[in-house]
Amino acid sequence: MLRPLRDLFPPTQFPALLVGLDVADDAAVYQLNDQQAIITTADFFPPVVDDPYDFGAIAAANALSDVYAMGGRVLFAMNLVAFPDDLPREILGEILRGGAEKVAEAGGVVVGGHSVTDKEPKYGLAVTGIIDPALVKRKGGAQVGDVLLLTKPLGVGVITTALKRGIAEAEHVATAVASMKTLNQQAATAAQIAHAHALTDITGFGLLGHAWEMAKAGGVRFQFEAAQLPLLPGAWAYAEAGAFPGGMGRNREYFAPHIHFGDVSPLWQKLLWTPETSGGLLAAVAPERVADFVAACPAAVVVGRVVAGPAGLVVEGRGGE
Repeated sequence: MLRPLRDLFPPTQFPALLVGLDVADDAAVYQLNDQQAIITTADFFPPVVDDPYDFGAIAAANALSDVYAMGGRVLFAMNLVAFPDDLPREILGEILRGGAEKVAEAGGVVVGGHSVTDKEPKYGLAVTGIIDPALVKRKGGAQVGDVLLLTKPLGVGVITTALKRGIAEAEHVATAVASMKTLNQQAATAAQIAHAHALTDITGFGLLGHAWEMAKAGGVRFQFEAAQLPLLPGAWAYAEAGAFPGGMGRNREYFAPHIHFGDVSPLWQKLLWTPETSGGLLAAVAPERVADFVAACPAAVVVGRVVAGPAGLVVEGRGGE
């Protein structure tokens, strides 16, 4: 939908716009001077969990993640709110408190926002960050021989769907909520320390969709080992129960032409198509810098590598069973 708008904003007329509509990425980046560039992004969605405070914190962490995916730090944020007239205001207060405390944890400040009346609650943030223009991390840039690292386990999509269906165990939901509320701040710092060649965050397009965007932007081929991909506790069981959100099928339909599976079970394939909420960062790092990345972000796991070949993805091994 945005593609037709590109002609209105030719890159030659906006030389300070380092990342915009011309090349799709996680956030826009606008250079102010030789040392500073502004990162800006926005994200919001309906509740994925029942607790209002947790929902606010998750939505905020998810929105802040796009700043981290560019390698930057958070400056400030504005609330984006849609809320029904027939729900208690106390619920909205808890949503906003959850979001505000997450922004504060990121070292930023909430400066205002905008609200509308809607039949279903929705919440998120418009976020502004800052970065040295020379340190901007993009989706493109992965090099043959790079190691792929993932900083959070997968499976949020099936766990939250299981919660909606009333079949999720409380301990599994608690672990998934903790993962979604975890900022990608440490992972972004690790990417800078390790001089990551490419970076993105894993959200609505699932691991494979976002990885394909990275591979395409870099003109390289990603190879994942399914057995190395981390899953949240309970995710496999809920996948077996069929707790897949609708986004799984849409991701599969759109990205399937670019993905090749080896001996990977159909259930494991569905898990990899499933959308994530506030997932981790996926980084392409030179082999000699992997130890630096893991030292700065101990949660990071090696999940694959960048290999020679046409742009695309290969997933090998069964994994997860």
